[in-house]
Amino acid sequence: MARTAGRDAADTRRLIVDAAARLIVRRGTTVPVSDVADAAGVSKGGLLYHFPNKEALLVGVATDLIARFRKDVEHAAAAEDGDDPGRLARAYIRVSFADAGDATGLRDYIALAAHLMFEPELEELTQRDAERWRTELHADGLAPAVVRMVVAAADGSSSGPLWGAVLTDSDRTQLEEDLIALTYRGDPPAAATDS
Repeated sequence: MARTAGRDAADTRRLIVDAAARLIVRRGTTVPVSDVADAAGVSKGGLLYHFPNKEALLVGVATDLIARFRKDVEHAAAAEDGDDPGRLARAYIRVSFADAGDATGLRDYIALAAHLMFEPELEELTQRDAERWRTELHADGLAPAVVRMVVAAADGSSSGPLWGAVLTDSDRTQLEEDLIALTYRGDPPAAATDS
């Protein structure tokens, strides 16, 4: 298969990563590289030019998944006026909840992440990303307890609908609003007491 005129290297890489992600969602990481090349509309040699082996392709897909989420969060944080503490946490919430609204996309995203998490060479990559999120979110000016609640609720809300959601759409909308409000208060709510 010859190179398509007008398509640059970045476009080709994008086609390959997107095709690999779609196939991995349905067939797992054992999908042959030749099938990914076919789905991307490139030759196997063209794919191997950009990703010299299967491991490099998997790292490329995982890196893209991580980078897209980070870019979306950074974009949402930059869109917020002012420099109030919790800006990154609010963006993390907004992006996480926006993703949770697309059930099909969410299932595909979780399936892709689940397949990739079993690849040993990706563990270090994802752990570095998680550590970076921990550092940045804890440096966002909020109490550590608030950061923990925000991350746990946002991440849980994103995966909750997969097996039948306990929270309704209106519950999730209210939870998002509650979490955003919590980031402005800056302190966790006081423990409820029985009176």
